[in-house]
Amino acid sequence: MSLLYCKDCKPVTVDAVLIAGPTASGKSAAALALAGALQGVIVNADSMQVYREVRILSARPSEEDLARAPHLLYGHVGVAERYSVGRYQSDAMAALSEARAQKRLPIFVGGTGLYFAALTEGLADIPSVPAAVRRQARDRLEALGVAGLHAELARRDPETAAQLRPSDPQRVLRAYEVFEATGRPLASWRREAGTPVLAGLALAKFVLELPRPLLREHIETRFRAMLAAGARAEAAALKGLDPTLPAAKLLGLRPLWALDDGAMTEAEAVTAAVTATRQFAKRQETWFRHRMDDWRRITPPDVSNIITNLRQNLS
Repeated sequence: MSLLYCKDCKPVTVDAVLIAGPTASGKSAAALALAGALQGVIVNADSMQVYREVRILSARPSEEDLARAPHLLYGHVGVAERYSVGRYQSDAMAALSEARAQKRLPIFVGGTGLYFAALTEGLADIPSVPAAVRRQARDRLEALGVAGLHAELARRDPETAAQLRPSDPQRVLRAYEVFEATGRPLASWRREAGTPVLAGLALAKFVLELPRPLLREHIETRFRAMLAAGARAEAAALKGLDPTLPAAKLLGLRPLWALDDGAMTEAEAVTAAVTATRQFAKRQETWFRHRMDDWRRITPPDVSNIITNLRQNLS
């Protein structure tokens, strides 16, 4: 489904809407209201909301939200799977086809910059890493630790290593695996972008921006609500999760494990989780500012004004 979008008084066709923004900025609420107004289907573009076991901690839409509008690519992956941006690209293409079959407007919403890059810029066609190479890389990580593996990567692939935090086991391991398997830096592969999921389509692209104090307040309020809704039990069920899995990066997971083990008080766990989430939101904002500078910015005082702005710009 497409609709008319007035730009400089010249109507053009819009085939999809994209709504990006930092965590806790109100993206899901905006997308839900927009889907109801425009007969849309909401397509996830958040790397943690794909996991089925963490509805609370990933802030996935509630059952009530799911009943209000169709949702795609939410909770369709297990936490033990190594879900990648490449797999997301394939899933997003299938979701786009499903939205078209339903004659609904696809509304992609989330905070994962690489997912939006897959949608609008395309990704490099990096060869799959053989299982034997994966095992060798994992053994190397266990022997050296993440900082040691990062140091080894820096000697062999300084370009990619410079782009990674030495404390990030998932990304350091991935870069090491790719270099071992292909003999080329991951950064080099990424410069060879393929065809975007939404290539050739007319897009309405928005980034939600909240004043920093308001966003910080939203982050703390939401995490406390997660605790009240059962996030501690949800986290405890994931103890022992492989730290190199993408799902292990879930915000709040480690502080809640520490709380469950008695290593932190509840107040300390809340502070740690909220601080980490605020830092993550700041990194998201940096990505949006540098990589999505041509997207329309919306700075609302509340969610209702986000919806008003979106509808005015899509009518």
